Amino acid sequence: MGKSSRTNPKVAVLMGGPSAEREVSLSSGRECAAALRGEGFEVVELDAGPDLYARLLDIKPDVVFNALHGRWGEDGCVQGLLEWMRIPYTHSGVLASALAMDKQRSKEVYQAVGLPVVPSVIVPKVEVVEVHVMEPPYVAKPNNEGSSVGIYIVHEGSNGPPQLSEDMPEFVMVEKYIAGRELTVTVMGDRALTVTEIMTDGGWYDYDAKYKPGGSWHVLPAEIPQDIFDRCLDYALRAHDALGCKGVSRTDFRWDDGMGADGLFLLETNTQPGMTPTSLVPEQAEHFGMSFGQLCAWMVEDASCDR
Repeated sequence: MGKSSRTNPKVAVLMGGPSAEREVSLSSGRECAAALRGEGFEVVELDAGPDLYARLLDIKPDVVFNALHGRWGEDGCVQGLLEWMRIPYTHSGVLASALAMDKQRSKEVYQAVGLPVVPSVIVPKVEVVEVHVMEPPYVAKPNNEGSSVGIYIVHEGSNGPPQLSEDMPEFVMVEKYIAGRELTVTVMGDRALTVTEIMTDGGWYDYDAKYKPGGSWHVLPAEIPQDIFDRCLDYALRAHDALGCKGVSRTDFRWDDGMGADGLFLLETNTQPGMTPTSLVPEQAEHFGMSFGQLCAWMVEDASCDR
């Protein structure tokens, strides 16, 4: 982090913004702002709108804590603005953010370093609603939104292709559906923390399961064979490094336990993982004795430009 004349750095917490994940980001931002105040930082909460550049000029923060989720905040756009303004910021830089947000391109990066991914194609939405572009079961989802926004599962024996909503993008990712267990790993700096298994009543970790109380529950550390556990840690760290991530990231997996090690696949890496009370990253940090406040403070101290 850049040196400041103040003893307590002034931190602007960016939240909200125009993405489909605005509400989650507001929740993350408020929690992080409160935690940072508790750690002695001077904090300004900033809802990121079209006047963001002017607001930052006015506030003159020493550091930006990026609590945005989804497009603009997670895809390299706001990172580029902060680089231009030379304001140190948290999480990943421009390129890693853009790569990780594009699910298909991040898969290509994973494959280049020998990490296992689920077969998928990018197809025009008009085709997806007309015919099965892949043998069911498969999943149709946006290529560049997070938080399980707009995910359609087409089961085996399904009558027809999915009826996608109007707000789905022009091109969508169609991905083979992997039955199995949902696992996730936080990487913090150069260390993979632990493995959490996400359990849901409905069998799918969707938007409600992520963010509504009781929607899902977490088994931490995951009760899985040691070799799968170690492989998850190794793969998450390799994915973080291959994409060029910085600070904190979270990589999600599916594991078909009937296939052993061959059934473990990387789904995606989140460069702006949720930071709410029910979120996975704070839980994993707490498992190692790090409070939510200490985690947020670590992220501020890790902040820089040229990420």
